[in-house]
Amino acid sequence: MANSSPTHSVTHPLTQSLIRQFLRGSLGAGVAVGARAAGALVLNKLVATLAPAGGLTLLAQFQNLMALLTALPNDGVHVGLVKYLAPLRPGSPRYRAWLGAALALNAAALLAGAAVAGAGGALPGSGGAGALLLLGVAALTGQGLLGAALLAAGRQWAYVGLSGALAALGTGAAAAALAGGWPLPRVLLAYLLGQGLALGPALGLAGRAGLLRHFRLARPLSRLALRRLGQFLLMAVSTLLFGKAVDFALRGHLLTAYGPARADLWQAVAKLSDNYTMVFAAVMSSVFYPRLAALAGQPAAARAYLRAVLALLAPLLAVGLGLLYAGRDWLLPLLFAPRLLAARELLAPQLLGDWAKFLSWVFIFQLTARARTGPYVAVQAGSAAVFAVLLAALLPRFGLQGAVLAHAARYGLLLACCVLFQLRIKNEE
Repeated sequence: MANSSPTHSVTHPLTQSLIRQFLRGSLGAGVAVGARAAGALVLNKLVATLAPAGGLTLLAQFQNLMALLTALPNDGVHVGLVKYLAPLRPGSPRYRAWLGAALALNAAALLAGAAVAGAGGALPGSGGAGALLLLGVAALTGQGLLGAALLAAGRQWAYVGLSGALAALGTGAAAAALAGGWPLPRVLLAYLLGQGLALGPALGLAGRAGLLRHFRLARPLSRLALRRLGQFLLMAVSTLLFGKAVDFALRGHLLTAYGPARADLWQAVAKLSDNYTMVFAAVMSSVFYPRLAALAGQPAAARAYLRAVLALLAPLLAVGLGLLYAGRDWLLPLLFAPRLLAARELLAPQLLGDWAKFLSWVFIFQLTARARTGPYVAVQAGSAAVFAVLLAALLPRFGLQGAVLAHAARYGLLLACCVLFQLRIKNEE
């Protein structure tokens, strides 16, 4: 008891300050990802109205393929890069060492992803289309690396501008292709290549910020940097295998089992979820995660910060998702197409599952901030295994609704486990 008072006197003002920083930082991050979300909404609307039935699901499957190829850099290398670049001076030897290691790991990850996707038949059959797809993914990854460096340097508004350019270029290219009557596979490729053009603005912004000062590709790689970033790469592998790959397989199964038109109903709900998930994930990754990582050496302060953020987010998320549900009858036709209004029957379990998912992510960020690779992989694997069992049990009985019921049950169980674990830690303090 004697030690508890000093701890609270230190952590309470610190927590309040961090919460204020979280709210201020969320504004800039929200603007950045809002631009990308707006582009995604416009693209969804164009495809839902101008493409044939099943177009929305094929768009999501293509975006999932893009995510599979970029998951290791974006969810692994770039997350670690923000952590390790943040305290360093741009242009310093250590800064250049981390940047060089990140570039090398990204190249290796993209080559490995392309080899796996090619062997699995996921790449387009035409050699030219496959090469263009890989070129677009490489450019997209490059701008992602530079965006991570901008975030680490505190250049949040430069990051906002880059996000706007990414959304405008990708959506504009796809809209032009649709207006030109191109077949959907070529429209999707134009969308990717348009996004890849954002590498140009990214290089300009990073150069003006001095982030590439003295950087040379031929420099020897730092083994320490490779090893430290490799830990985050392993965590991204688990996200790839137990997250994006599962989604890819589920979407393929729903297309086969229910046909393109029915699969589009589930996909409309999933697409709506993807858009606000993008906003939430970007805000948490660029605002909450760096602060939590900085508190890695102060476990009590980190846990106090986490609990304060949870107390703030739980009601806000409930209200926001509740408003989406209340407006479902006009929102689904507005964002997609009138024929997809029937998707409203699938919305409630999806929203409930997303509320639990977002709150569980707040807990799981602790593992990422402390580079706890083993526990992180175990959580991802266990969650995916539970989801697979739930899908096997619920899809035959409930049809398409079984997919969203499984989603809600999966993240409800995960959140319950996170809360119980956190309560156990609190009781031990």
